[in-house]
Amino acid sequence: MTIKYTLPARLLHWLVALGIIAAFALGLTTDSMEGFSLQKLKLINYHKWLGITVLGLVAIRLLWRLSHRPPELPAQMQPWEKQVAHYTHMLLYILMFAVPLGGWLYSSAKGFPVVWLGMVELPNLMDKNEELAGTIKFMHKIGAWTLVLLAVAHAAAALKHHFIQKDDVLKRML
Repeated sequence: MTIKYTLPARLLHWLVALGIIAAFALGLTTDSMEGFSLQKLKLINYHKWLGITVLGLVAIRLLWRLSHRPPELPAQMQPWEKQVAHYTHMLLYILMFAVPLGGWLYSSAKGFPVVWLGMVELPNLMDKNEELAGTIKFMHKIGAWTLVLLAVAHAAAALKHHFIQKDDVLKRML
């Protein structure tokens, strides 16, 4: 019998994953759009809303994880594999916080408010600073790409466990 993550942990995992995919796709879309338009502004706002939503869900997810021990990894996994899994999860959590916070910081540096769902205006994280905004945007993009690539590696490892090693690693999160 497979010992699964708790239902809230599984739901939060998949909601965050979908949010990251959608926010990343919107970010790529808005970056590829030329000039300024109302459509681009709308998509940027959706991107921000998703980022803040992901940030909130990740905070809840981390609190849940700290209070609910995850299932043990399979005994047949090598110690180095368990270490890689542990550090990958740590880095994923760091990036799941850093990327949306970086986007919020970038908006603040540009002087653009972050208004979650068009209703809740969040405080600026810094004063307007055009010189620093470009660096923050670059770091936000690097973080987003790193997060997505690490998430793809995470998913590939889960699929390897499922189809090649035929263990319960993937089933624990389904």
